[in-house]
Amino acid sequence: MGLWIPFTILAAFMQAWRNAFQNRLSKDVSTAGVTLARFIWASPLAGFYLWLLYRWETAPMPAFTGSFILLIVLASIAQIIATALMVVLFRKRNYAIGVGLAKSEAVIAAVLGALFFAAPLSPLAWAGVLIGALAFWLMTNPGALREVSFGTLLTGLGSGLAFALTTLWVREASLLLGLPFLYSAAWVLLCVIATQTLMLLAWLLLREPHTLIALWQRPKLVFAISLFSCIGSLGWFTAMSLETVALVKTLGQIEVLFTLMISARWFREKLNGRDLAGLGLIVVGALCVMLA
Repeated sequence: MGLWIPFTILAAFMQAWRNAFQNRLSKDVSTAGVTLARFIWASPLAGFYLWLLYRWETAPMPAFTGSFILLIVLASIAQIIATALMVVLFRKRNYAIGVGLAKSEAVIAAVLGALFFAAPLSPLAWAGVLIGALAFWLMTNPGALREVSFGTLLTGLGSGLAFALTTLWVREASLLLGLPFLYSAAWVLLCVIATQTLMLLAWLLLREPHTLIALWQRPKLVFAISLFSCIGSLGWFTAMSLETVALVKTLGQIEVLFTLMISARWFREKLNGRDLAGLGLIVVGALCVMLA
């Protein structure tokens, strides 16, 4: 079994719980505030993890080139946009479907990877992409086929595209460092999270200072979001330093299964047959790409 597989499963599990906590926080805090909660405590956690790595075994220090810095900035902005759009999805439909819509990321990452990042797909892998697209259609369109919610569709596609670009740029940044995979993933994680935290703090200080107060009043929930986000991102970044984004993200769609369990047991939400069919097809699509 490739080492990237357990890291991906860990990331999917942690991300499912992070999304659940973000969904709860979104009831009381603005979209920008919920997005910041993902990063605000993650920077010191990522820094502590990196310190532990160097205490465990010595490794070279990285050289931060202009190309690396550009990729970090692009990935940071893209992930902020993706997270904000996913929070908007939480408010458009229920929790499980909001996450399911954002999972168009896997389909988009596969297409972009094949077209622009030298990661061509086999026929079976393309079948998985098409099945994922069908699942996305089913979950976006809750009624008859002609009754498409274009607002939800565009928001979901936007979130998926931004997440896909984030992962592709993160992998490129990790490869540029040329360090052992644990160290390159940890450095990219710290740089991305620190950049995102500074961007969002500056925005909220200027535009929504009351949101910072709201986050301060919910310390346990904010810390839980940051903790699960940090561990989840660590899993994603490490897996993507070992394997292509398309494979990592298609296997990562098992997050949908974790999401279903959380949705049913914690939020007491019920899914109709169409929703379940779409979520099931996401899993089938992921398996097709993995078997390819």
